[in-house]
Amino acid sequence: MHPIYLDHAATTAVRPEVVESMLPYFSEAFGNASSAHRWGRQARNALEQARERIAAALGAKRREVVFTGSGTEADNIAVLGRWRTACRSGSPGAIVCSAVEHKAVGAAAKEAGHDGAAMIVLGVDDDGRVEPGSLDEALAAAPCIVSVMWGNNEVGTLQPVHEIAERCRSRGVTFHTDAVQAFGKVRVRVDELACDLLSLSGHKIAGPKGIGALYIREGVTVLPLTHGGGQERELRPGTENVAAAVGMAVAAELAVQEQAAESARLGALRDRLEAGLRERIPDLIVNAAGAPRLPHVLSVTIPAADQEGFLIGLDLEGLAASGASACQSGTVAPSHVLMAMGQLEPASASVRFSLGRTTTPAEIGRALDIVPRVAERLRVTARA
Repeated sequence: MHPIYLDHAATTAVRPEVVESMLPYFSEAFGNASSAHRWGRQARNALEQARERIAAALGAKRREVVFTGSGTEADNIAVLGRWRTACRSGSPGAIVCSAVEHKAVGAAAKEAGHDGAAMIVLGVDDDGRVEPGSLDEALAAAPCIVSVMWGNNEVGTLQPVHEIAERCRSRGVTFHTDAVQAFGKVRVRVDELACDLLSLSGHKIAGPKGIGALYIREGVTVLPLTHGGGQERELRPGTENVAAAVGMAVAAELAVQEQAAESARLGALRDRLEAGLRERIPDLIVNAAGAPRLPHVLSVTIPAADQEGFLIGLDLEGLAASGASACQSGTVAPSHVLMAMGQLEPASASVRFSLGRTTTPAEIGRALDIVPRVAERLRVTARA
């Protein structure tokens, strides 16, 4: 039987339209975008058109979009680049981020800490939402940057980014949001949000891997992390990946065009999966159930089940899911997100199901047969 892929938050299949748009830049239009001859100009034109299209999808200006190699790199440039800028001014301040940020943000902040940066971690409630009181206290310390992700990659919690951004703007504090999971699932427009920096990734929206983007509001200064070339406003030196940029632009346009309808469809499928699992596994815990969530993410905890064994059991049944974020795959480390929420259950399996463009109602129906069966099998084995 055809396998079921419910790990779209980890990565997505590249759309045929995206592949088609990229193909010329592997062959006849192969030029280096920094070259002055016709091949170079052809590549440069394609790169700038891709930048323009992504900017339009975001509600930004073309010069405010910088291409990166990934969402992780975009996060690092935002956090570390902004902190280095503040250091050069002589008053670095602290780096503020939530306790449930993607590892790319948390690790970048810790790296700055090795060089003397202070780090303030915003607490969250039991649904993973930032507590406004902790933000106000952090802003009083005049930090150099606040970074709070739009939608959580593990449990799907949507943060009140508009309120957070306005509070930061009113205090003159730079605000960054990781919108990697949110873009294409909820309305993401920088002309409607008082953010200064925003990260995107191509492969989360049916685009290619190895390409991301960082929105930098005009007038915001960020220093580079690498050196040696003038590409991407000297923030990301190195020959640009023109094919991937073109592909990401097409994927971004399609994601925005389809966002409202697709989010409604995915939300309905997610709700059906959630309700069905609650009915079939009475002691199931739905993580972040009380918060607004991304429509395509369902995180559950199944008590008295081994997590590694559960994921393997699902895989053997032809169903792909994830124990946490893809960046933590292959490890047995507990989820820092669930720990911050106070929802880490001992001797239990916490699993993320994430739906996407190719997910069908029939697949959800089959998943509702597979997941309880695997859970019960593991419990019987444990009792034995």
